[in-house]
Amino acid sequence: MPVSTEILSPVIALLLLTSVVWAWMYVTRIPAISKAGMKMDQNLPNGQQMSELPPRVRWKADNYNHLLQQPVMFYAVALTLALLGAGEGLNVTLAWCYVGLRVVHTLHQTLWNKIEIRFVLFSLSSLVLITLIVRAALLVW
Repeated sequence: MPVSTEILSPVIALLLLTSVVWAWMYVTRIPAISKAGMKMDQNLPNGQQMSELPPRVRWKADNYNHLLQQPVMFYAVALTLALLGAGEGLNVTLAWCYVGLRVVHTLHQTLWNKIEIRFVLFSLSSLVLITLIVRAALLVW
């Protein structure tokens, strides 16, 4: 069974998006911490000090965390499909749809963050991901 690498392009695209958001998070967070005159205190509960930063600064960190949660399943299923030789056609189209929805989700969450819209984007991307997972499951069972 030949490996199908076409599906690796959306994987790399999502990894690049995650890297950009990581940099954006620090480019906005460090100046906000300085401007607020915050002194880091390891004795405070995790996240307490960051909650004092403006929402537009926190949104980048929230999105970065989101890009390290559900997309882990995307990476796993995309690599599985590639190894099964099924990383082309509809599967690669679905993978690009997932990545596109995550890009839109990222832009929305980091710039506007209206929860109702973010939920719709998350739900749509989840449905695409579940479809990919079911397609992979059908290949291995």
